[in-house]
Amino acid sequence: MMRATLRLATWLLALSLIGPSLTTRPAQAATGEIVNFSGFAPGTIVVRTGERRLYFVIDPAHALRFPVGVGRRGMQWSGLARVEGKYVQPAWAPPPSIRRENPALPDVIPGGAPNNPMGVAALTLRGGEYAIHGTNRPSSIGHFASHGCIRMYNRDIVALYRMVDIGTPVIIER
Repeated sequence: MMRATLRLATWLLALSLIGPSLTTRPAQAATGEIVNFSGFAPGTIVVRTGERRLYFVIDPAHALRFPVGVGRRGMQWSGLARVEGKYVQPAWAPPPSIRRENPALPDVIPGGAPNNPMGVAALTLRGGEYAIHGTNRPSSIGHFASHGCIRMYNRDIVALYRMVDIGTPVIIER
């Protein structure tokens, strides 16, 4: 009985955190699901690049799991970080590595522009070098597609954005 009560409480907690928008499953977007997950403190974001999944730990035994796009070969990283910034409709300035690949890019792409790869929200890491962000290319989710950032469906980054604060620990594992 205690285990069933704990599971119900976990589901109710998750629903209160993510709201009803993630409990519906439209064909164009994946959504978070509660899975068994242990070994990390509640409130921690864990990205497993090999799985192309992001986990937001909600209690000692469960996490919300989201599909993500991760860094291409040679552009992945691992280690510890913290959420340093939270931005809605972030502008994007292509870093030098991306400019070398596409010198025709403008210096800055305004937030909300259809060609802005940051999507609707971003959580910045490591001095802004990397971010967990939405995307203007949802077909890249589930693939090794970025220059090291973690891409999420826009509806999923909105949910994660609401659940985390500045200082939230982020662990990137391969």
